[in-house]
Amino acid sequence: NLPDAFLRPVQGTAARRRMNFLAHFQLAWPDEGLVLGALEGDYYKGPLGSELPGDLARGVRLHRAIDAYTDTHAAVAQLRRGFPSGLRRYAGILIDLGFDHYLTQHWHSFSTASLPEFNRDVLRTLTGGSDYLSAGSRQMLARLDEYDILNCYHEWQAVTGSAERIGQRFRRGNPLVAIEQDMEPLRESMEDTFLEFYPQLQEFVANWRAD
Repeated sequence: NLPDAFLRPVQGTAARRRMNFLAHFQLAWPDEGLVLGALEGDYYKGPLGSELPGDLARGVRLHRAIDAYTDTHAAVAQLRRGFPSGLRRYAGILIDLGFDHYLTQHWHSFSTASLPEFNRDVLRTLTGGSDYLSAGSRQMLARLDEYDILNCYHEWQAVTGSAERIGQRFRRGNPLVAIEQDMEPLRESMEDTFLEFYPQLQEFVANWRAD
């Protein structure tokens, strides 16, 4: 069974976020500033000025670069077009969540550390730098820690459960409730796309970091 974190409505600033974190953390690791920015990037809006410490600002820039690369990648665009018309508007949310799921499924292809060990180290890093995070990021950090969310994405239900929670913020009903039947035919193509796309994303991030 999934923890309550996947079932209860998200409140406050966290309700406006996609709720995909694992890939961002994996791509940012082990640089502390990049890891902090991997979380803060979902909460800090507007141009980056001098109000953020330099390492954290760089992490937010990387977060934004990853999002932009993902949103414009041809394989991801093709996957999005395969979604049912009623879900296509929300395909970005569902793909993000699905990719976190498939990252857990193929974790040892992309990391030498075990997933629980990696997640413990990430939470330790975020907690150590939490004074630099915004209130929204600290709220999300508390949820990640309390409900062990990063270790739950090996279950497909985490994808649909998280999507349903995100959908609760929409004003005209929840379009992401009970989507299991619509999502089931997409699982194979989502996994295939992830396996094609993620190594390219890793290469993009490696080049970004080198620059």
